[in-house]
Amino acid sequence: MTLLDSAVTPGIRTAPAEEAAPRFALTLTCPQRPGIVHAVTSFLLQHGFNIDEHQQFDDPVRKTLYLRTAFSGRSTKSAAALADEFAEVAGNFSMSYQIHDQTRMRLLVMVSKAGHCLNDLIFRWRAGTLGGDIALVASNHEDLRPMAEAAGLPFVHIPVSPDTKQEAEETLLRLVDEHEIDLVVLARYMQILSNDLCAALEGRAINIHHSFLPGFKGARPYHQAYERGVKLVGATAHYVTADLDEGPIIEQEVIRVDHTYHPSALATVGQDAEALALSRAVRWHCEHRVLLDGSSTVIFR
Repeated sequence: MTLLDSAVTPGIRTAPAEEAAPRFALTLTCPQRPGIVHAVTSFLLQHGFNIDEHQQFDDPVRKTLYLRTAFSGRSTKSAAALADEFAEVAGNFSMSYQIHDQTRMRLLVMVSKAGHCLNDLIFRWRAGTLGGDIALVASNHEDLRPMAEAAGLPFVHIPVSPDTKQEAEETLLRLVDEHEIDLVVLARYMQILSNDLCAALEGRAINIHHSFLPGFKGARPYHQAYERGVKLVGATAHYVTADLDEGPIIEQEVIRVDHTYHPSALATVGQDAEALALSRAVRWHCEHRVLLDGSSTVIFR
């Protein structure tokens, strides 16, 4: 079997491989008070589950507890049924919570002309380390069609102009619905999304950009960075919001440079940082390790 043969077939939502004990993940936030962890563990014990992984963070500033617990057992109940039964516990502690099963998320990757992030995502998807499955690739240009199709992925060309922007965004949302997309990944997609589209994709779209922002704006940021003699090059992966490049941050990668790095060398380092930060953000989101809280995030790595 080749590595490509082992990849998940695009366009088909897959259930996890059969295991002796189904696995779930509970994520929650609630105001701090005694007894929260005891209530969670008691619920899991009563239902015959084992705790496989537990992480929590008590924020003394927000006075909020954030929690992620992965658990497994021989229960035949679905995640939805367990969530319904957990509702009484959640109500006692004013919890905002979700229970997830192992169904892998389906990704729609949006690109323009730069292929470094798409290439990295495809590699990790084929290797089984991305956390989710790429269902299709969409772009406002044709440049990366060969890369996508070589990986066996459907490629959809969605031209964008000032006159067709609304139509293009409607097409994108239709693709999200038709392909049962869980997460839209803007892998160097060089178009600004409308406020309406950002609202429609709230909490399920991730973008990547270089971390010089808000400085060094424009098409030649690495030339500007070279002129200023920067010593650090980085990238930021964040959720998409109507505030351009200011959504809740999921991951940042920083690489040290020096005066010997000319603009093209800086750009190469920047591409490495972008690919790393984006793939981590996608994986953590797909594994339900990101807890959103307003304009901030808590990441259980």
